[in-house]
Amino acid sequence: MPTALNDLLKATSRSFYLTLRVLPARVRPQIGLAYLLARTTDTIADTEIIPLTQRIAALEKLRERILGQSSVPLYFGELAQPQGSPAEKLLLERVEDSLAALKDFSAEDQILIRAVLNTITSGQERDLQRFAGASADRIIALETAADLDDYTYRVAGCVGEFWTKICRAHLFPKARLDEEQLVIDGIRFGKGLQLVNILRDLPADLKTGRCYLPMQRLDAAKLFPEVLFSPANEFKFLPFYHEYLDKAESHLRAGWHYTNTLPFGQFRVRLACAWPILIGMRTIEKLRAANTIELRQHIKISHSERNRIIWRSILACPLPFAWRKLCPASRKAVASGANLA
Repeated sequence: MPTALNDLLKATSRSFYLTLRVLPARVRPQIGLAYLLARTTDTIADTEIIPLTQRIAALEKLRERILGQSSVPLYFGELAQPQGSPAEKLLLERVEDSLAALKDFSAEDQILIRAVLNTITSGQERDLQRFAGASADRIIALETAADLDDYTYRVAGCVGEFWTKICRAHLFPKARLDEEQLVIDGIRFGKGLQLVNILRDLPADLKTGRCYLPMQRLDAAKLFPEVLFSPANEFKFLPFYHEYLDKAESHLRAGWHYTNTLPFGQFRVRLACAWPILIGMRTIEKLRAANTIELRQHIKISHSERNRIIWRSILACPLPFAWRKLCPASRKAVASGANLA
């Protein structure tokens, strides 16, 4: 990937850039560019100052370019100007450079990159359409458990699938692995990370009128999105919320199994997978210990906690007995989560 795009990637996401740097060089450019383009589509979707129809049209045009269905040059100047982040502004202004870099990869890699971005963009478009007109006074929730499962797949589960296939092709193509199970666990890994984000960001999403917890299950629990965090509802809400924490933990444990299924010599890939899992597990612990008032705050782990996780994993990576101790002991968690999705 060109140096300028690498610098843009670093400016766009320092946390993911750290993960990217630890990956082997043979897969770093493909995963880095896929992330850069996904952040570009995400920036378009999140630019609320621009009318919804214009954002959806911009996403469709970018998706067509990514898929090679159009060669019309893109100019996102109007979308770039309102950006508060200089890096995101530059993402939109440099979109043609990102698209040009896609052509540097093999046909096989291009197919994988295009497929994951097609899925991600479709999820973003559905999200924009679903929550059209949502506000703090008009909260819109997902309808069913299947809707939540579909959403977590489109925006994150598909990334686990892409990651698995690109690493398999370039790093350990001949390793004897259960291919189907590896992909399933990779998808669950991604879904788990997204579900942690949903549960952590629930108060902030409600303020914008979005509720990713399905109305079907809220109705069954006699809960309403507008008053989820009311202290009066705590006795009903916390058990309901903890069921979803259990589900997120179950998915991340599938991700931990995935990480340990990788060939032992793939230290770099194992570390790149372990960091978000262990950070996600620690976030779940903090969310599980919080009451409704505390959950209204933006709960996340500190930089020092994150750094401890990273350094402990690096030291433990060559030592199987120490590595196994990194993931905290299992709590009661649904195995498949079909009832929660």
